[in-house]
Amino acid sequence: MGSDVLVDSNVYIDLLRARRDTVALLFDWADRMDRSLVICGMVRLEVLRGLTSLKARHKLGAFMDVMINVPTDNRLWTEAGDLAWQLDRQGRPIPGPDVIIACSALRIGAAVMTSDAHFHRVDGLTVIAPPAEWTGKME
Repeated sequence: MGSDVLVDSNVYIDLLRARRDTVALLFDWADRMDRSLVICGMVRLEVLRGLTSLKARHKLGAFMDVMINVPTDNRLWTEAGDLAWQLDRQGRPIPGPDVIIACSALRIGAAVMTSDAHFHRVDGLTVIAPPAEWTGKME
């Protein structure tokens, strides 16, 4: 069986901008790759806040509801603060929301699917790129 994958906000946003059926693509990919999809509160917030269609928001929200949810508790915020501090001191800072996403993935041993290169700055985090054919972007 494959590992869990936390899909970063930029993947959802790119798929939505490309007018792709985000739910179908992610579900089919996860099924083919024998992976479980993971969500965290930060990704949910970043993605759902930008949707203008109530129908799309409900569909994507319902999809996110059935994913494995990484809980956001005080321990996660402490881990995120520690990671951000370490990365800053190493001269490898990343945006705060992405620190939360990285810590959420690390907490459960999930990979992060993203097109943001700065996730590679996080030691121990497995980063995978979304399939280029989803949006026509080449890595």
